[in-house]
Amino acid sequence: MAALVAAEAAAPRGPAEAAETAEAAELSRALSRLLPGLEADSKLGRRRALEALERALEAARPEAPAADPTAAAAAFQGPWARLLLPRLLRCLADPAERCRALAAHLLGLGLRRAARPRDALPRLLPALCARLAGPEPARRPPPEACEELRLALVQLLRLAVDLGGAALAPHLDDAVRTLRCTLLDPFAAVRRESCECAAALARATPDHFHMQSESLIGPLMQTIAHQHWKVRVAVIEATGTVIQFGNGKSVDDVLPHFAQRLFDDVPQVRRAVTCVVGGWLLDLRDRYSFFPKLIPLLLSSLDDEMPEIVCTAASLWERAGLQWQQENEDDLKDKLDFAQPPPAHHPSPENRPALGCRELVFRNLSKILPAICHDIADWVVGTRVKSAQLLAVLLLHAEDHITQHLEVLLRTLLRACADEEAAVVSSGTRSAELVGAFVSPDVFLRLIWPMLKKSPSPAGLLVLAAIVRGCPREALRPHVKAIATELAQAPICQGSESLLYGENLLLCVQALVAVCREDCRASSLQLMEVLVTVMALAGATSLGDQVQQTMDALAAVDNGGDSQDLYRDHTGPLLEWLGASQHDWTVHSAELQQFNVLVTHAGPALGEALPHLVPLLRSCLQPARDPQMRLKLLSALSRVLLDARETVDSRGQLHSYLDTVIKDILVPNLQWHAGRTAAAIRTAAVSCLWALVSCEALSATQILDVQETLMPQVLSTLEEDSQMTRLTSCRIIDVFLKTSGGAIDPDKFIKIYPELLKRLDDISNEVRLAAASALATWLECVRKDKKAHYQGDIQFLYRELLLHLDDPEGAVQDAVLGVLKAGSVLFPDALLRETEAVIHKHRSPAYCEQLLQHVRAGPPAQ
Repeated sequence: MAALVAAEAAAPRGPAEAAETAEAAELSRALSRLLPGLEADSKLGRRRALEALERALEAARPEAPAADPTAAAAAFQGPWARLLLPRLLRCLADPAERCRALAAHLLGLGLRRAARPRDALPRLLPALCARLAGPEPARRPPPEACEELRLALVQLLRLAVDLGGAALAPHLDDAVRTLRCTLLDPFAAVRRESCECAAALARATPDHFHMQSESLIGPLMQTIAHQHWKVRVAVIEATGTVIQFGNGKSVDDVLPHFAQRLFDDVPQVRRAVTCVVGGWLLDLRDRYSFFPKLIPLLLSSLDDEMPEIVCTAASLWERAGLQWQQENEDDLKDKLDFAQPPPAHHPSPENRPALGCRELVFRNLSKILPAICHDIADWVVGTRVKSAQLLAVLLLHAEDHITQHLEVLLRTLLRACADEEAAVVSSGTRSAELVGAFVSPDVFLRLIWPMLKKSPSPAGLLVLAAIVRGCPREALRPHVKAIATELAQAPICQGSESLLYGENLLLCVQALVAVCREDCRASSLQLMEVLVTVMALAGATSLGDQVQQTMDALAAVDNGGDSQDLYRDHTGPLLEWLGASQHDWTVHSAELQQFNVLVTHAGPALGEALPHLVPLLRSCLQPARDPQMRLKLLSALSRVLLDARETVDSRGQLHSYLDTVIKDILVPNLQWHAGRTAAAIRTAAVSCLWALVSCEALSATQILDVQETLMPQVLSTLEEDSQMTRLTSCRIIDVFLKTSGGAIDPDKFIKIYPELLKRLDDISNEVRLAAASALATWLECVRKDKKAHYQGDIQFLYRELLLHLDDPEGAVQDAVLGVLKAGSVLFPDALLRETEAVIHKHRSPAYCEQLLQHVRAGPPAQ
């Protein structure tokens, strides 16, 4: 070593070279004194030698600003390359960790100070590879066990790449082999540094890197799902650079992993994917062949939850579109020179994508769409959400070009709108609205009707509603009647009894009315049929307000009125529509539910529809028809009869159909038949009769006609098991008696009081009180000029009533006392005798005494 230093000092040089040589000789002498310590047997000795070298190199660093760094580097180059570098590289394998760390640090100092750092690459790269990769990196851990030292060595490799530049080309094998191992290092910081090093290596050797780039893709993709988000970001950015300067064939291997990172919870990761994919669209050499795979990834970021990512994606996409437009200006000349305005019903004409962006999507849609149709049915919720969002973005770019893909699109939208995830359904309806905006109704209606008829579903109706909502009024106007008619057809209108089906059917009507407004006038009957069907669905009470609002909106565009005007115009035709199938009705028939809804809500319109209503009821309420159905119809009839002035008698014409109602509807259903259902029917029929006679819609003469026909049937119902039936029958008899005023055939009249008298023993106090009230009315109906004909019956009635005057129930005693007082005017003497004969038998004589006092105070008997 001394001979080398002496030879350098003795060689002839110029003034500058002489100074440089002198500095190099001085450094060489200083190093020659320290280097032997690196061969010491003790760990402490080697460490001290390395620390002394560190101090020597720090002291030899030029401090003055005027110092020439080039000259200093040239002076350092010789001693560094000949003396220091080989020994430091051997120290990288020192058993002592501290010695290895100092050696790595000194190597970094040397590379930075050397005039030609690339000269160190032939020896440095193999040494680093030996420490970081080992002989079989895929099977064994790296020889360097300390993770901090592995990080320092990777940083040293990065420094060598930065300083060596293109000179690294002959050493790519060692560098790539090292990175393949460090990219999978257990230490996250090593992985991050390795990613940055791989990117730097790709930029430093652009002419040769493509031969080795594919070997880095595997380790990068193994690291892309690392638990540290900063590592994931570094991997994505490194992958972008590696493929940018490497082999484009690796794009296919990378894209599935990038697509998964779009679901990453960390925004920085998603932003990294967006930037890398956008960069590829702009700068990748073979980007045209990868457009169908890159475009969906970038456009997916337009729906990201972070505004910053959305802005980044929009900017990159716009730049990519403009660049493609400029590169293909000759093909787009006509479209550029004669630019078409946005479609009239474009959802956002001010934000319409540029021509280049639209053309890119249109030309690649046939390759992108099948993948979206597949992913929108994926089992992973996030995949379905992203696919549905992307579909809406693509349709917004494709505009009317989506017509050629419409059949596939409709099937995809049906799946999306049937999804359990609300976000998927929302994106699906947005896409359907775009279909309505850009596709002619002639086309989409011809495709969607067969789908709905073949398999009616809530999703199909939701798609139809969204398409109609997005369609311009002018285009939809010729098809309003056809749409309303198809919706009212049984295969669609009654396709399902689910509440969701009804909600979406209602959405179709709402969309049609909202878009077409006055154009719906000619179709209001068909739309009313649909609305009545929706209200008739089980559990549709929750839709009541929405249906009412829709009816009001339809009435406003139809005649400027409200929903009652619609009922007034259409109740008759609606009843005729329902009556067409009434011979097949059962309790489960949808038409029966629709009839109940219509009768309940039509109100005064029923008074005008009696020519349709009464024959329908007469046919359906015959004893041979389904008992459960008859029960429902009688319940509906009783409800409207209770408010007859505002329903069936709103026009004062109910009396014209009274004979039919009594003889053909009530009489057959009051007849006794065995069974609980038959008893329930009789109860419902009695309720109808009570509603009829108490609604004030009939005159006294008409009530007498009813009484003449139905009194025998009503008397027979006093023996029914149903308390409600017995109670209502007593009240009906009371009304009949009050109305007749005694003008009843004596033979029929005399048969009434025994039946009422039996009801005083009823189990129900309410029935007993009603029977007492009817008995009082019966006594009042006995004419004084004919009372002699009823003397025996009245005296018998006195005796029976006196028995009930001692009833345990005070209310019954009061009622019976009232009956006796009312009847005392007929035969007061007989009543006195009967009362005096039983007063001592009563538990309390109070009521008898009140009765005696009343009779004695009254006028003498005639």
